[in-house]
Amino acid sequence: MRIGSNMHRPFRALSLLSRLIFFLLLTTSAIAQEPASPESRATAALESVEPASSVPSLPLVELLLSGGWLMIPIALLSLVVIAIAIERTLALRTRRLAPRPLERGLAQMAESSHFDPKAAYALCQRYPSVLGRVMQAALVKTGRPLPELESALESAAQTEADALHGSVRTLNLAASVAPLLGLLGTVWGMIQCFFTTANLAEGANRAQALASGIYVALVTTLAGLVVAIPAATLAHYFEGKILRRLEMIQRLGRDLLPRLEPFEGQARLDRRELEHTIK
Repeated sequence: MRIGSNMHRPFRALSLLSRLIFFLLLTTSAIAQEPASPESRATAALESVEPASSVPSLPLVELLLSGGWLMIPIALLSLVVIAIAIERTLALRTRRLAPRPLERGLAQMAESSHFDPKAAYALCQRYPSVLGRVMQAALVKTGRPLPELESALESAAQTEADALHGSVRTLNLAASVAPLLGLLGTVWGMIQCFFTTANLAEGANRAQALASGIYVALVTTLAGLVVAIPAATLAHYFEGKILRRLEMIQRLGRDLLPRLEPFEGQARLDRRELEHTIK
């Protein structure tokens, strides 16, 4: 079974983001080292003698609001990440993937001397889950050659894997897009910052104006990383959990399929008749 993973994409985006931010900071630091006018040097000297207690604290809420309109899609992405994290946590519970009674029951049937496909199908029907659906897809093929049973098992497992990975792909997308949105906001903020600094009056403190503009411009990058890092972590966690459970399901299916080989050539199980009998 092929289970794809897109975890390398968020890390590539984060690597690109870090390089671009480093380049921007390197450029702005060079500009900030421009010789200041005598008036600005005097002002800086007076400010340097102020006590450390006068340094204001960083207003987080005001800082986030100053990030601009690009904070809106980043905030929406954060809500999507939270919603998917809750939904996948509930969907990937053990009883939804492979209930313990069903797992133990099928394992005992695979080891018993007399195997009854109808009893195995009834057990799967009693515990609706990923394991049950995958096994049912193979059990209804009872009577067909073993390669066809294996193909049915693989096809059902891949279908379930695609369904389980649906929301996880959205987490990977959020982990890739959020830092890029943050970078877009930072670049736009840098442009505004440079424009404002370039048009300051003669003798104004350009270094101070540049520094205040830079820290505001970096707000969107911070917000994007705050969203991207948990999204990438959650996607990795969910993908690992899905992979482990599906490997267990396939291993159990491979143990069970040889027990269906003696029934080759007999009439196939009728799904509708089985479900009617179970009800």
